[in-house]
Amino acid sequence: MSPSDDGELAGRVALITGAARNIGAGIATELAAAGAAVAINVRTPGPEADALAAGINDHGGRAMVLPADVGDPEDAAALVEAVERHFGRLDILVNNASVRVYRPVEELTVADWRMVMASNLDAAFFCAQAAVPVMRQFGGGSIVNIGGQAAHSGGAGRAAIAAAKAGLVGLTRALAIELASAGIRVNCLSPGIVETGRELTPALAQAASRVPLGRLGEIGEIAATVRFLCSPGGAYITGQTLQVNGGAYLG
Repeated sequence: MSPSDDGELAGRVALITGAARNIGAGIATELAAAGAAVAINVRTPGPEADALAAGINDHGGRAMVLPADVGDPEDAAALVEAVERHFGRLDILVNNASVRVYRPVEELTVADWRMVMASNLDAAFFCAQAAVPVMRQFGGGSIVNIGGQAAHSGGAGRAAIAAAKAGLVGLTRALAIELASAGIRVNCLSPGIVETGRELTPALAQAASRVPLGRLGEIGEIAATVRFLCSPGGAYITGQTLQVNGGAYLG
């Protein structure tokens, strides 16, 4: 999709964490197509993020890659500062960065737990905390936290990721109330199982068969929902968790 000078997000600046590939890359591409300049955050530089930014720029958009460990408060603050310095403002924050560890609870180490919390819940808090003062300067903004179905339905071997993603729901609700008067909307998007080009194993095929719509989700469908939440069309939506899962979980 080519960026649009008269798109609904023209003149806006978006920061997407963990955006080198899969859902994060799809969100960056979709927001750029709506006219936003996009900052593509990765933990470490690499060819995937560079190619994503180059593709957006080659099609008339504005994109840059900004490495940072968003689970570190100083890195998160420096990341937001870099976005504002380069683009002049920040209007949209998509907290997509996520490290997942799937292990039985008896085998889950303290290091595993803290790594999952840092990359999911801590990172969202640190980035939001840094972004809010910048958004206030420009009259508001939109924060979208990317949650997960495990937060709502649980699952064996998913204690850490379910707890972290459930924490995002609580963070979303608290920030939505606190920041409403500043014109900052905060929502959580909870994807179901999404097709990311991985091998369709029997277990994955079985999971897809249990989805009422009969298939896995597509990255573009998640990205389009984020675009809507950040657009004028979503201006009256805040504090919500949107389930985008084909009916697999009915919240």
